[in-house]
Amino acid sequence: MTSLPPPVAELSADEARRIVLRAQGLLGAPDRKGGVQGVLRHLGAVQLDTISVLARSHELVPYARLGAVGRRTVEDAYWNPRPGAAPHAFEYWSHAACVLPVEEWPHFAFRRRAYLARPHWNHHLPDGAYDQVIKQLRTEGPLTATELGGAKNGGLWWDWSAAKVAVERALMYGEVVCTRRRGWKRVYDLAERAIPAEFRHDDLTDRECLRRLVRLAGRSLGVGTRADIADYHRLKAEQVDAVIADSGLVPVRVVGWSRTSSGARGGSGRAARAGGASGTAVMDAWADPAALETVPRGRHRTTLLSPFDSLVWERARTERIFGFAHRLEAYVPRQKRVYGYFAMPVLAGGRLVGRVDPAREGSTLVAKQVSLSRTDGKALRGVAEALVEAAGWVGCSDVRLERVEAPELRTALGEELARALR
Repeated sequence: MTSLPPPVAELSADEARRIVLRAQGLLGAPDRKGGVQGVLRHLGAVQLDTISVLARSHELVPYARLGAVGRRTVEDAYWNPRPGAAPHAFEYWSHAACVLPVEEWPHFAFRRRAYLARPHWNHHLPDGAYDQVIKQLRTEGPLTATELGGAKNGGLWWDWSAAKVAVERALMYGEVVCTRRRGWKRVYDLAERAIPAEFRHDDLTDRECLRRLVRLAGRSLGVGTRADIADYHRLKAEQVDAVIADSGLVPVRVVGWSRTSSGARGGSGRAARAGGASGTAVMDAWADPAALETVPRGRHRTTLLSPFDSLVWERARTERIFGFAHRLEAYVPRQKRVYGYFAMPVLAGGRLVGRVDPAREGSTLVAKQVSLSRTDGKALRGVAEALVEAAGWVGCSDVRLERVEAPELRTALGEELARALR
């Protein structure tokens, strides 16, 4: 690993936490003027996921930052520009399957080239299937996999049809793009038709692409270790190392970020060390220089976060910053779940203070399980108000508590909830 230049600042863990929250759009007044598109550009990537309990994750991300903006408004901001306008966004592989600002298309050229050079698909592709899909899209216009000939062969979910395999390969290679969804199905179009001309090129070198994505990750994180930065767009450690020194980010030291909680893709623990006579843990990190110019100030309402929110993408980082062990349990057997199928972290006062596992039954939002680390009256009031706000946003008129992890809190939380529903 290349030696780091001298740090330009030393931050406490609390200062770093507030920088992170501001960088993620979760501290201070929300940017209502920029709206959902502003949130997308600020974060650089919004993860997509098939799970929909309270709402889908890509809806929950702007909701957490802007409040109860209309769900149709959210979808339109991603997928449905005004008639005649160019797309605002496209879908591609970043941290995972993500919505990305359309102007970032050129900066994923390195990944498109990598897919072309080393296809990793296990699916068989019959001769001529790829060319047939491209021809059909060129002739008929944007189509779903179903309209291209069917998404599946009739077996299990990974048993894709030849058309589905072909169009997904074309998506990865950049010949095809998804700029909208219809009923949660990707709508595929030719990149030459859908991506605005000024962005539709692969002229940037791999180094230029990586430098841009490292810079964007640092800006969206505010401050982060090398592994944090690599994880944001799922880069390799060596790719980050190659460009970070000239990415525009600056080295800092964070006092209180421990070696053991840095765990990590990309091996960020190698940059951690004990510092000071007291042996206080200190970790080398990188920061957006703009984030260091002013002290983060302001508050944010108590809100529920998607488990796929970029604030909590990386488990080791979340634990390091917030002392909060986050794990999605949707894929854990029911009997082994601790917090629930889709437990949503609760952000209050700049801290992650618990989880709510939601469900919907008709016009009622059901809090199937509430687990809180803060139990004072202010915290309970904030959680109750967050539940009522979330219920109204998804069209529910009532909220019901099913299980509160600490039974003695059930009455107090129920009373706060009754007040918030009035």
